[in-house]
Amino acid sequence: MAKIGEAKVVTTDVFEMGSIPWKSFNLDTSAPSSPPTTLLIFTPTVPAAYTVIVFYHGFFIPPSYYTQLLSRIVSHGFIVVAPQLFWNGLPMFGSDEIKYAGEVVDWLVNGLQPLLPENVEAKLEKVVLLGHSKGGKTAFSVALGYAKTTLKFSALIGIDPVGRLSKCKATESPPKILTGVPRSLNLNVPVAVIGTGLGPEKANILFPPCAPDGENHVEFFNESKPPKANFVAPNYGHMDMLDDVTPGIFGTVLAKCLCKNGKGPKKLMRETVAGLVVAFLRAQLDGDYKDFDAILENPGIAPAKLDDVEYITA
Repeated sequence: MAKIGEAKVVTTDVFEMGSIPWKSFNLDTSAPSSPPTTLLIFTPTVPAAYTVIVFYHGFFIPPSYYTQLLSRIVSHGFIVVAPQLFWNGLPMFGSDEIKYAGEVVDWLVNGLQPLLPENVEAKLEKVVLLGHSKGGKTAFSVALGYAKTTLKFSALIGIDPVGRLSKCKATESPPKILTGVPRSLNLNVPVAVIGTGLGPEKANILFPPCAPDGENHVEFFNESKPPKANFVAPNYGHMDMLDDVTPGIFGTVLAKCLCKNGKGPKKLMRETVAGLVVAFLRAQLDGDYKDFDAILENPGIAPAKLDDVEYITA
């Protein structure tokens, strides 16, 4: 058996598609490895050892709607495991959602490696947590210990994370993690928050904002402890990192009607989000700050405009 080494990154441009071939596949709960819920798994096919990212989707958004975003991240040398946190066709809430989110992390220990291509190794020493919208809150909740897991985490990234739909308590599902107090979240990992400028705005009179003020990326960043990074795409909305095509009537409503969208191509937002994720993880996990520092110094190199770019270390 060939010796498995560290994944070699061929491209240095994080905003481009990476050069590492990959594949994806679905795994349901009837599979021999018995995952706790249905999974969408992306893996490189080139022999090497790769960091594992667990990605939590937003409210009522199937993981498959993030294929174009997640495939970009995988092509730079990561394995992504995206659980579908649904129950009988409906999204999970509160303690059930956090419980299953944690069980997916523990499933990685024995369930993931046998499914990967030959000589592709999952690095489970420290797992990365990544989430969008309500899934961003889920990722933060797991990192905070609301789900008891056996694995440790190396980094936490929220993509336009949302605590609840409004300040009204009726819209909140447990756990309540936002406190309104700066640096109050007891996190022991580097944190990156990627926000949108249009998330706090209504798309129309029928729906509230998808990422309302007081419950969005601003609070998640302010309440995280250093080291922490912040990026905001002012001209894009809460759903603008989803695939160009989200099948079905609900997929159309979700992507085009529910939240205010930017007028620019969604491709630019996906390129920007994926590039920020890759650059941040290279810096925090591998000590390779070249791309990360370049973005901090000149945010204009990102495909989508970025505001409020900062990195706080202490």
